[in-house]
Amino acid sequence: MDFANLATDRYSVRKFSSRPVEKEKVEAILQAGRIAPTACNNQPQRILVIEGEAGMATLKTCTTYTFGAPMAFLICCDREKSWNRPFDGDNSGVVDAAIVTTHMMLQAHDLGLGTTWVGHFDPARTRKEFKLPDSYIPVAVLPLGYPAEDAKKNPLHFTKLPEREIVFFGDFADAGKS
Repeated sequence: MDFANLATDRYSVRKFSSRPVEKEKVEAILQAGRIAPTACNNQPQRILVIEGEAGMATLKTCTTYTFGAPMAFLICCDREKSWNRPFDGDNSGVVDAAIVTTHMMLQAHDLGLGTTWVGHFDPARTRKEFKLPDSYIPVAVLPLGYPAEDAKKNPLHFTKLPEREIVFFGDFADAGKS
């Protein structure tokens, strides 16, 4: 599948089958996250692979949005390892983790698996339950598995803003002048 079709076809799976995910596929998804670009190639992503009934039960104390997935990734960034922009000190870790998560989601879809980016989780509880170091910032929960036979795209998946509302062309040379 070419990239445009892959990106268009991928959707947030909100109903998973109980079929376990093969180790080779998990490794391929982790590799996609490992090779994702990060600011200054600092690679601040820290990925927890949450498996088994006990692990998923712990995750369910942090978020109700696991959708019956047999496993999940918790993608974090280590703010001590990520790049800081010198102009304002903005830390790139959350953006880096977002890029990593996107790569992992697309790889999973390419392998016939489903994911959903979950941002609705309790960060403090997540830190406590998974014993995260203070420098780790949890960014996304990514339930992973095979879509259930009756899983379907949310109708909002097909709603996109027109290009004219999100893309602006020009040389912008006078943009900062009054």
